[in-house]
Order: sequence, then structure tokens, then C-alpha cells
Amino acid sequence: MSHVADLEERSAFFIGADAADGVSEEEGEDEDQDQDQQHELILQKGNALASRDCLKEAIDWFSAATRFGPVKPEQLSTFVDCILRNFRRKSPPGQANTGAEAGAPASAPVFDCPGCRGFLAEPATAACGHSYCRRCVRRRLLARCRLCGEAVAAGHKDKPNVALCALLEKWFPDELEKSRTLSEVEAMCKRKRYKEAVSLATELIRSDPHRTAARLSRAEAYTALKQYRLALEDAEFCSRSGCSVEALFRKAMVLHEMGQVDESLQVFLTCLTTDEDFPGAKRQVEKILCDLLSPADENVKVGLRETTQNTLPHLRSKALVAEAQAQAQSPVQTQQQHHQGRAASAHHVDNQEKRWESLERPGLSRAQSLRMHGSVSGEEGLKRVSSAPQLGDQDKGSLLKRKLSVSDMESCVVDSGSSKHKKQGVAKSSRQQTAKAKACRSVPESLLDPNDLECSLCMRLFYEPVTTPCGHTFCKSCLERCLDHNPQCPLCKESLKEYLACRKYRVTALLDTLIKQYWSQEYAERTKIHLEETRELSDLTKNVPIFVCTMAYPTVPCPLHVFEPRYRLMIRRCMDTGTRQFGMCISDPQKGFADYGCMLIIRSVHFLPDGRSVVDTIGGKRFRILSRGVKDGYSTADIEHLADSRVDDSDELGKLQELHDAVYEQAQVWFQNLKIRFHNQILQHFGPMPEREADIQATPNGPACCWWLLAVLPIDPRYQLSVLSMTSLKDRLVKIQHILTYLQSIPSN
Repeated sequence: MSHVADLEERSAFFIGADAADGVSEEEGEDEDQDQDQQHELILQKGNALASRDCLKEAIDWFSAATRFGPVKPEQLSTFVDCILRNFRRKSPPGQANTGAEAGAPASAPVFDCPGCRGFLAEPATAACGHSYCRRCVRRRLLARCRLCGEAVAAGHKDKPNVALCALLEKWFPDELEKSRTLSEVEAMCKRKRYKEAVSLATELIRSDPHRTAARLSRAEAYTALKQYRLALEDAEFCSRSGCSVEALFRKAMVLHEMGQVDESLQVFLTCLTTDEDFPGAKRQVEKILCDLLSPADENVKVGLRETTQNTLPHLRSKALVAEAQAQAQSPVQTQQQHHQGRAASAHHVDNQEKRWESLERPGLSRAQSLRMHGSVSGEEGLKRVSSAPQLGDQDKGSLLKRKLSVSDMESCVVDSGSSKHKKQGVAKSSRQQTAKAKACRSVPESLLDPNDLECSLCMRLFYEPVTTPCGHTFCKSCLERCLDHNPQCPLCKESLKEYLACRKYRVTALLDTLIKQYWSQEYAERTKIHLEETRELSDLTKNVPIFVCTMAYPTVPCPLHVFEPRYRLMIRRCMDTGTRQFGMCISDPQKGFADYGCMLIIRSVHFLPDGRSVVDTIGGKRFRILSRGVKDGYSTADIEHLADSRVDDSDELGKLQELHDAVYEQAQVWFQNLKIRFHNQILQHFGPMPEREADIQATPNGPACCWWLLAVLPIDPRYQLSVLSMTSLKDRLVKIQHILTYLQSIPSN
């Protein structure tokens, strides 16, 4: 049974009791607790319907939930998702285009912020590698990256990218000066010095009319000063200019402050259609819906009782029936309350009318003022919203359905038909002028210096530049080598333990683009050097990395705990080059490591938060050392691989098969007779004994059971090494047979 169906069954079981059945509550059950339980189950039913896109039915259930208790805005999250899906599905094509314009296009100018589409001032680089202006990061305007969709951490540091800031300071000093002025405007708003903020923002707009961020900041200040008309003009200018989703959000906030709740709801939904993760927008929709659904006074409670009985018969409980009967006994009182509610509604509308008149521009007619504020039926909408709190449950549900019906919606508070083409032309002209201004951001060739993008660790041009949370940039490979030794930034010494634990070394996209665009020749040379180094590391016979540790055998698992910096580097290089292999040898006092060893194949690597790692490997080919060397602290060697000599004579092969079968049976007897403690330890570390193979010469290393036995038998590593180096399967089987015979001859204690 599905989750939704289960919720429906539970709801019907707990709250679907019919009065005719005579079902009553248990004696002594707390009435408040029962009501809370009913309230919770009704909300669950509403959420279940919302998750199935049953919008109208969900509205009825959420309206009924207000009868049993208050509904919190955060409890309407699933409901909002349902509304948003319906809004997207039924939105006209023009509205969808509006949402697309608000996003950051793939072809946006390279020096524009992907968030607000303004100049990339004081860029901060997110963990995904994409850079945003510090304003977007500081104001928490990003829940997800607009380019890759990856979540932006709520506590993401807004420290600017040092390398990018230095470049932009050198290339575009005038743009940065304007951005600093904008920062002063926002600081004034934060300190509630709104008049000064308006004055400074106006000066900035005069010098650069297309700086939309300044208009949005001024709109915020105007809203705080209750100059809503001016705030709305700034917000609409930004939205018509193809500005960011922030402009839609600001416009919706202004409309909400003006009392145009239904219009603001539509714009909030358009904002979420453009960016469903935009911070604050969903929360505002939840609050609006909560206000529309929640009863305001006793008149509403009476209406809710009526509609609960009429629209949801399966919610009839003993308490509800009693209330309905009491209500039926006093129809005169109910009618009086209804007239009082209508009078209060009319008084509220009059107050809203006066408030609206105070917002009108002097010298304009009322109709002109309404059109300026972007609502064809603004007066009617205002009356509907003003009277909404006086409605009963069913009426409020119907009103909410009308508000959420796209066929009855204006598209994002669109303008009247007479001015539609005119404003489209204005928007198009504004976008063209903005694009023209951005096209002028060209970098003079005299200012292009490859030394500006030089890694401070390798002193070469950045290759795969990675920016740390503290804002410093290094080559990816250089940074990883430094973090192997110390989890601190090589320049500022800030702790990078969290950054190391996440291991998200994402390339800084903008820096990588600038290097390829402006220093293509230097980048080609740098790439050539990197590929040569990688090719050298990929050779599995020359300069093979050697891990000097323990004995390893073909086909036998060998888990490793890697903590030394040199071996961290070695393992990472094996992964980066794609070979995923390295040699394993035991130590030798004279030579450093033994003459024979076994290649290990990396199956997986589990990195620990402090940089250590647990590497799961399995044995591969055997090898013999030809020459020894050292690279970046770890040992290397030129090697040749070993393989068993094949037996082609049928008689000799038959005898070899008989020897193999005898050794296999002897090994089974020895393993089964081990004490249970040793038996379990072997199974835990090496797994069960391999099955008998049909062809004992199928692989160059011979049967897997021989290597499994060699790994688990309690013998000296030097003796094991001598067996590992053998290229004769017969000699190897004889050695193992001697060891098993000796072990079986020892009496067990």
C-alpha cells in the first residue's frame, strides 16, 4: 500500500467516525489531546492530497484543519509545492519566458555575476567552483548555484577570491568604485538610514542608470519609508530589464506591503517558478496562505463549523454535531453576526481605499494610478483580499481556489493591454542598452600579464586552479600536496580541516575560463608539461611507485591504512593517472626493499576527515626489481613482471594436477581443524578458501588457493617471499605441502 493511501486509511479510521454508528470516545480520554490528534491527521491528509497534486481537495482539508487548531506556515510546505507545480503547468507561455529571462543564461558576459547579473564585484567562490559577487553571497540570495544547481552551504564564507579581486581591480577600477558605493547604500539600509540610502542610490543611478542592484537597494529603502509607488517603480524597472529573480521578490514584497496580497502571491509564485530555492520566497507564500486559511474572529469560527459539516461529512464527530445543533437553535444570532461581519468588511475596504488614495501620484486619475501599480483589477482585488478574513471556511477555500486559478490570474501583475507593447519595447530597449554597456568591458592587452595568475607554490601558471574557503587559489595538485602535510592554507595559515574533510577540490570556473581565453598559448604549454608528467606516472614498468610495508599476494585482499604524506601523494597519483596500481614490497635492511613484490590494484579509497585514508586493494601481478629510485619522498622502481612456466606434456600435467588436488584436500583438513578463534580471524581478514579451479594454468600466477594459503599460513615473511618469487607451480605446491605437513605434525594444545 502506498504512503498516500496509508494516510487516507489512517485519517478515515481516526476521524471518519459517523454519528449514526454510535461510536464514542473512551471514558476519561482527554478532549484536548484528541483534538490535537485530529488536527495533525487532517494536516497529514491535506499534505497527502497536495503531494498527489489534488489542489482543490487539499485546500478544503487545510481549511478544515484551522477548525481544530492554528496552522503554522512551515506546515504548508507540501501545499506550496503543489500550488507551484500547478502554477508552472498552467502558466501562459509569456509568463514562462519571464522566468527564463530572470535566470542567468549560459551566454552571460564573463564578468557578470550569475546571480544578480550585475558586475562581479568582490567575487567570492562557492564550493562548486562558480563565483558570485559578494553582495549575493552576503545577502544570502543563493540557496543553490544558478549554474550547476549544487546547494550553497548556509554558512558559506563570503571571503573574496584574492586572485580574481586583484585582476578586476586592475582591469575595471571604475566598476569597482561604483560597487563600493552600492555597498555603502546597503550598509545605510542595514543601519536604518533610509533617506541617506535613497539619496546615495539616486546619485549612483544617475551615473549608471542600468545598475539594477542600486535600484533594488533603493526600492528596499523606499519600502521602509512607505513610499510604495516609488519602490514599485524601481522593482518593475529591474524585472522588465531581464534582471535577476531578486527583482521579482522585491516587487512581491512591495505589493504585499501595499496590501495587494493576491497580486503579491502571484509574483512570489513567479519568483519560485524562476528559482524554486530562492531564499524567503517560499516562506512568504506559506505565510500568505496561512493568513488566508486561518480564522480571524468568532464570525469565521461559526462559518467554519457550518462548512465543516457541509463539505466534509466524514469529519463529523460528536463535538462537531453538537456545535452544529447549537448553531441551528439560534439562527437569528447567526444572521446578526453575519451582518456585523459584512459591516466590518466594508469598513476595512474603506480604510484600504484611503490608503490607496494616499499612494496615488498627484495629478493622475485613479485608473491611471491603478495601471501604474500593475493591476487591471487592482481595486476589486483589494476588496477581495480585505474581506477575506470575514469569510467562512468554504468561502475562503473558494476564494483561495480562485486566487490560485491561473485562468483568473493576471500574469505576474501584467499591465493593461494598451500599454503592453509599449512596455515590451521599453524592456527590450533597456536590455539592449544594458547589453551594450556590458560589451564595453574589454580588457586592454597592455594589462594582460600571465604573472597575475601564477601559483604561489609551483611558481607556474595555474593548472586546474582551486580556491580555498579563505579565498586563496592554487593548482589543484599543489594544494593537495600541501594538505597532505598540514591542513592549513599555505599563505594565510587558516585552518582547512573542514575543507579537507569534504575533499571538494572543484576547479574555479572563472579563473580557468580567463586563462584559456587570454593566455591560450601559455595554457597550452602548461597543459603539455602536465600531460608529460602524467604519462610518466602511468608507465607500469618504469618508475613504478613502491609501497614498502608488508607481503602482498595475487588475488588476495590487502587493506591499507595510509597516513604518511608521501604515500598519500602516491595513492592520489595512482588514482589521478587512472592506473590505480602500485607495487608492494617488504623492507630490506641493505637495499631498502626486497627484490620481489606484488602489484596491488586499488578497488576503493575511503578518505578520513583528517586526510588519512583506508585503501581497499587486491593483489595483481608479481614482479622482480630491476633498479631502484625515489620520487617526491616515496620509493620507485623499474620492474619486470613474473609468470609461471607452462607445462605442456600431458603426463607431467596429470601429475601436477594430482599434486594440486592432494595439497588442496590437505589444506581443507588443516583449515577445518583450526581452533574456532583462528578460523574466524582468517575468514574476517582473508575471506573463505577459494574454490578448486578446473584449469590450474589458466592465469600466469597459477591457482588462487596457493596464494590464499601462503597468506594465512603462520610462516616467516622471508620464506613467503621465496615462494612468491617462484615461477614453477610444482615447486610452489611442494613448498606449501611441506609447510602443511609440518603444521599438522605439531600436537594441538
